[in-house]
Amino acid sequence: MEWEGKQQDASQETCQNITNKFLDFRDKSQGQMKKTHFYTLFLGLLISLPVFGQNDTVNVLDEVFLTDTKLKDFSTGQQVTVLNDSVLKKNGALLTSALNFNTNIYFKENGLGMVSSPSFRGTTASQTAVLWNGININSQFNGQTDFNTLNAAGFDNISVRGGGGSVVYGTGAIGGTVHLNTNLDFTGKTKQDIFFQYGSFNTLDARYKIKTSGKKWSLSVAAARNSSDNDYDWPIEGRKNQNGEFYNNNLNLGFAYRLNKKNTIKFYSEIFDGERHFSVIRPSETKTKYQNFDTRNLLEWIGEFGDFISVARLALLDENYRYYANITSDNYSSGEAQTFIGKYDLNYSVSKNLELNAVLTNTYTDGRGSGITANTRNIFSSAFLMKHRPFQKFQYELGIRKEITDNYESPLLFSAGTHYKFTDFYSLKMNISRNFRIPTYNDLYWAGAGNLDLGAETSNQIELGNHFKHKNFKFSLTGYYIKIDDMIRWLPSENGVWRPKNEEKVETYGIEVLTGWEKEIFKDHQISASGTYAYTVSENMNTGYQLIYVPFHKATGALTYAFKDFSVDYQLLYNGEVFTRSDNNSRYNMDAYLVSNLGFSFDFGRKNTYKIGARVLNIFSEEYQSIEDRWMPGRNFNIYLNLNF
Repeated sequence: MEWEGKQQDASQETCQNITNKFLDFRDKSQGQMKKTHFYTLFLGLLISLPVFGQNDTVNVLDEVFLTDTKLKDFSTGQQVTVLNDSVLKKNGALLTSALNFNTNIYFKENGLGMVSSPSFRGTTASQTAVLWNGININSQFNGQTDFNTLNAAGFDNISVRGGGGSVVYGTGAIGGTVHLNTNLDFTGKTKQDIFFQYGSFNTLDARYKIKTSGKKWSLSVAAARNSSDNDYDWPIEGRKNQNGEFYNNNLNLGFAYRLNKKNTIKFYSEIFDGERHFSVIRPSETKTKYQNFDTRNLLEWIGEFGDFISVARLALLDENYRYYANITSDNYSSGEAQTFIGKYDLNYSVSKNLELNAVLTNTYTDGRGSGITANTRNIFSSAFLMKHRPFQKFQYELGIRKEITDNYESPLLFSAGTHYKFTDFYSLKMNISRNFRIPTYNDLYWAGAGNLDLGAETSNQIELGNHFKHKNFKFSLTGYYIKIDDMIRWLPSENGVWRPKNEEKVETYGIEVLTGWEKEIFKDHQISASGTYAYTVSENMNTGYQLIYVPFHKATGALTYAFKDFSVDYQLLYNGEVFTRSDNNSRYNMDAYLVSNLGFSFDFGRKNTYKIGARVLNIFSEEYQSIEDRWMPGRNFNIYLNLNF
């Protein structure tokens, strides 16, 4: 009863906060923004209404089959968008670029190909969870995923879900989740995809994928190589990007075998091997490099018995890195973590309109590294989910989750979502949830500084989505509010040693727009458009200041025109001004920037698709950076060949 009272108070406080925030939205926006911010917001809204492209490659979830069934079955009240293979090829091999140009996620990138961390709905990098075929792969050391260590070529599609998801996906799912999926089918067909791209700075992007299957088996293999000298000019006379070269190799495997009508075994495996020389700001700095070798393996046994579907999973994740503080020396610091996951999922269809789901998970991690005390931790969790459609136009879902561990205090999590379809034109979605992020190995076990008394970060949040659809036009407007408590922050202690503490309180709120349109204007002429816009406020509640590297405005857009075998496409990315100091000192603001890409392609295939194309990136040679003093490339070019047969 005590817990129920606390949760009721928290829910009432959350609802009251979001009501107050949105009632004061216009006044506060005017008070905080300069005149240039106002024009930026107006421009973003104009862009997001009529000019957004590639609806054939950016889809809502219902139109796409995914291996992560929880993403499809338990996302009521939240919108999921899917970036398919074709859009992933337009934005380079590393995942940062594809998500930056096609979603509302803001990325902080230490130069092209360098360390890249997301800010989703104004949250921190460790508050975005990344799922590989439904398994959380955020680093055990810092709780984050570096999106420039993920090669987009290895996956059939990338899905993005905004808002909380800890009940289903565990730690870090506060701002949103990014899902990397490999699809397997039993169609009996064989398809091959060869993609080769070469461009400025001696940049190579080579990919090969084969999918083949019979009536009882299915195989998917994807291999990729990405490398670059990365020696582009800086907008400072006589300066180049120094020590920025990198390479990575990626191999993905998926295999499924039907034992009989009721039982299927699936196996997924991924290997990523990469090395990056970290760019230096000044030529006099010591040159460094970073190597990482990560492997992921997942075995599934799916049993279908009448109204019951049983899924047993075993996963092994191996995370290894080496950091060379001086590339001329053989000395390095390192870290290694092995994570074993056992998961059992039982789904029961009570009726056509009522579905119950129980999930038991045990996660065991063994980690060690330079400066980190070798330690293990074991986490057991149980979750219960329910989805109900009482009548055709309305459905809702409920979920709870609890973790048990000796390593930190774990809160009881909950989620609730509704979806009401008023007409074919308009539907309303709402979701409310409590989510969390657990302390990392660095937080708990860093030698001489780790804090074993840390609790998990928690968040209460609510979102409301309005969704419109008319013929080939789609438009959604979502408002959200997130309050984060006990945020972990490293602070100096009495003896001067920096140690992590549960100190910060943060609230984020804003609006998101997603829209798309496509039409055949007349015979053999097609045009499509899509895009996003986000207005984000993310404040430290102790100081009232906006968090650093969180822009108030972000907009993306794309327009594609195709005539028979020829097509041309245009992309844009706008990021507003950001603060780089926690006191919001305007002297150190980083300027807004607008980056555009232009692409051309011609399909010379008869029965199959054989494309040759070229792209001009940053066509107006915008001088920009997403991290202070970390310049990105000016105008650059690439050519590519893509064979599908």
